[in-house]
Amino acid sequence: MGNLILCHDRHAAHPYEISRIHCRIFTIEELCYYLCNNLYLIDYTIMNEPLCTWLEEEIGMKELAEQLRDLMRMRGSVENFVLTILKASKIYKESEMIRIQNVLEHLKNQKDVERKKYKGDNLLESGEIEEAIIVYQEILNQEKDESVDEKFYGKIYACLGAAYGRLFLYQEAAKMYDRAYQICEDKELLKPYLYASYKYMSLEEFHILLTKHSEYQEVNAQMRSEMDEVKQNLQIEPNEVLLEKWKRKHRRNHT
Repeated sequence: MGNLILCHDRHAAHPYEISRIHCRIFTIEELCYYLCNNLYLIDYTIMNEPLCTWLEEEIGMKELAEQLRDLMRMRGSVENFVLTILKASKIYKESEMIRIQNVLEHLKNQKDVERKKYKGDNLLESGEIEEAIIVYQEILNQEKDESVDEKFYGKIYACLGAAYGRLFLYQEAAKMYDRAYQICEDKELLKPYLYASYKYMSLEEFHILLTKHSEYQEVNAQMRSEMDEVKQNLQIEPNEVLLEKWKRKHRRNHT
C-alpha cells in the first residue's frame, strides 16, 4: 500500500520567483520540489527575506518564516535553512529527510562544478544514464574552472566512458576512457579503455591497437589473467551430499 503525502491547500495569489532559473512558485509543495531537485545547485541566495515574507503572507506559514529569519540572523547554514523548510512541509518521510541531509552534508563547501559532478555520479549510480551523460557534458562544455585540478576533468571523461559503456556504446566509451587516461595518466583507466575497444573493434584492429604501446600489451595480459582467475572461481565444486544424489540418480537412470 502506498504512503499518503500531506498536501497543503494554500495557493499563493502572488508567486515567489526564483530568478536564477526564472521559476515561479505558488505552493509549499512546489517550493519543496524545487529544493529537492536542485540540491546540487542551491547556494546562499536561497536565504533571503522575500522568501520568508512570501511564506508568511502568501502561504500562511508564519512560524516557519520566523524560524528562517532566526537562522539568517544567526548566520545559519544553507543546509539548515533548506532542511527547516522541508521538515515544516511534513511532506517527506524520515528516511527521505536523512537522504536529503546526507546529500547536503556532502555538498557543503564544494565548488559548483564539483556539485554538478556529484549530481551526475548519483544519476549514473541510480541508472539514469542519459541524464548523467547530459550533466557530464554540460561540465565539459562550460568554461573550465581553473580552481579545480586538471585531473578532475579527466575523471569526468572517465565517468562518461562508464556511462556510454552501460549503454553499449563502446566506441564512444573508448574515446572517453582514452581522453581520461591522457589527462590522469592512471594505468587503471587502460583496462576499461581496452575492454571497450575490444568490444567494438575487429580482432585485427584490436591486435594492431595492442602493438602501439607496450603498456597496452601488459594491461591486456593482466586482464586476461584476471579473467581466467574469475572463471576458475566460478566453477562450482559439488559437495559430497550433492554428489551422492547425482550418483543415485545416475544409477536409477541406468537400471
